[in-house]
Amino acid sequence: MASPVLELNNGVKMPQVGFGLWKVTKSTCADTVYNAIKAGYRLFDGAADYGNEKECGEGVARAIKDGLVKREELFITTKVWNTNHAKAHVHQSLSKQLSLWGIEYFDLYLIHFPIALAYVDPAERYPPEWSVDGKGKIEVEDSPIRETWEAMEEIYESGKAKAIGISNFAGSLILDLFRYAKIKPAVLQIEHHPLLTQENLIALASALNIKVTAYSSFGPQSFEELNMARGIKPLFEEEVVRKAAERAGRTPAQVLLRWATQRGLAVIPKSNSPHRLAENLSTTNFDLTEDELEAISGLNRNVRFNNPAEIDIRLSIFA
Repeated sequence: MASPVLELNNGVKMPQVGFGLWKVTKSTCADTVYNAIKAGYRLFDGAADYGNEKECGEGVARAIKDGLVKREELFITTKVWNTNHAKAHVHQSLSKQLSLWGIEYFDLYLIHFPIALAYVDPAERYPPEWSVDGKGKIEVEDSPIRETWEAMEEIYESGKAKAIGISNFAGSLILDLFRYAKIKPAVLQIEHHPLLTQENLIALASALNIKVTAYSSFGPQSFEELNMARGIKPLFEEEVVRKAAERAGRTPAQVLLRWATQRGLAVIPKSNSPHRLAENLSTTNFDLTEDELEAISGLNRNVRFNNPAEIDIRLSIFA
């Protein structure tokens, strides 16, 4: 089934259910993207930091060549990394990423984190990840968000990104961005699941006409393979989730995704299983009751799994 769409503040239409490319290995990525397109996915959420953009592009190219889809039917999102926040480096990163994907424009280009790290030449190491030396040394730089955003606006005006936005931004920084942005961010991507509901941030985004994309919708399950789940019980096992799944005749995963989409958010789950690919895409054709929505939201414990402060305290963007 096709995903419903959300209309962004510039009129661009974004599928509400997409496919997340974080942790998709290079060896399987092209096939994974191809199979996801075949299953009906049209939004793909990537990033320079994921290290698989070339392979993603290969999957897209094969699907287009085989007549499964046209480029204009896809919605491709990617993100500029922390080491490229200086204006010239934002443009340099965009050019490299377009080349890796083998396309002429992105549908959505995001600032991955409001964190400026020391530049690493792509010829030296790509993607550079967090450290300046590849050995764990964190070195910050002084590029302000305003400089980075001005480069994003230039990219939008050039047509190389049909929409621009932000990721992992807190409310105060969003409000500051709105004071000088000529082009307002169209999308805010955040960690969002029943253990981290962030209601006030979502309400602020709504008031500012910014659509929200939720990542890590399954909470600790998304971080299990990285040994970052902190021993927290999977959300699939929570009684309120299981009961809602039983009542609706759906899986716990579908319930967790519907909990987000029914409240107007976009989601970007991933799976290598053809069966789960179809299940995850079919999460907008049933409704949870208001009591179920409230009960699932009641699981909130403000547990954040993706926190750069755990890498270096100077990266405490959520403090």
